[in-house]
Amino acid sequence: MTIKPLIILPDPILRQVSTSLEAINDETRRLAEDMLDTMYDAPGIGLAAIQIGVPRRMLVLDVSKDGEEKTPLVFINPEIVASSDARSVYEEGCLSIPDYYAEVERPAAITVRYLDRDGKEQTIEADGLLATCLQHEIDHLNGVLFIDHISKLKRDMVIRKFTKAAKTRGAKAI
Repeated sequence: MTIKPLIILPDPILRQVSTSLEAINDETRRLAEDMLDTMYDAPGIGLAAIQIGVPRRMLVLDVSKDGEEKTPLVFINPEIVASSDARSVYEEGCLSIPDYYAEVERPAAITVRYLDRDGKEQTIEADGLLATCLQHEIDHLNGVLFIDHISKLKRDMVIRKFTKAAKTRGAKAI
């Protein structure tokens, strides 16, 4: 398959809300494979289609540990249908905001309804790292970045840093 270039902050496409996939076909499955190859190559544990410039509601992830067998998951049109009152904090990073990490508080457990690669409706109950990763990637589909969950002061510093770097590269800014 093909490794795709990643969209990096402050590119405005990262703030775009992704649209649902109406049909799941060979092209959709090829996109999922490209996304998995891109995610593994980066390396990362999750990737939303918008991060490779495709504004569609699809994400891939694999939270298996190093040395374990890979367990790639594909979520098409994912929707959080329930979340716990209990909260958890994880240090998050993002392939679209390279080399920046911050602690983010989110619901500790969630239930997600989605379509799999074959178009079958599925439901998954997730907690721990899987729940955090799913929430992070679903946020991407809604134009939300993990830095939106940290203080305005820290967020503004990150955006300034990446905007300055983008100007140096001659890239688009938010």
